[in-house]
Amino acid sequence: QVQLVESGGGLVQAGGSLRLSCSASGRAFSYYTMAWFRQAPGKERDFVAAISEGGGGYYTDSVKGRFTISRDNTEKRVHLQCNNLKPEDTAVYYCAARQSGRLTTAISDYDYWGQGTQVTVSS
Repeated sequence: QVQLVESGGGLVQAGGSLRLSCSASGRAFSYYTMAWFRQAPGKERDFVAAISEGGGGYYTDSVKGRFTISRDNTEKRVHLQCNNLKPEDTAVYYCAARQSGRLTTAISDYDYWGQGTQVTVSS
């Protein structure tokens, strides 16, 4: 069983930055594909970014050039650096882990989820 705990959300003005973090349990963390998803009010949960076992990142188009995903296997953490935030980035952000298989953007491919952290961007 893997437990994921997100932190770092908050209220920020447009153009500002936040760094989201996700702490994971589990000895095999370094082998997991890790990802961030987000869900805005009244909308479906959407893929934001993912990082492979080898450290390669993949982003949805709307955050490319603004968000950066990284991982620290020693600390069992994954981070999402969010710069130049926009009001449309407002959502609950969820950390997810995939135990095996390639990097994917599909919600159903991820095995474990955190409880989420709220990000609110004011205009």
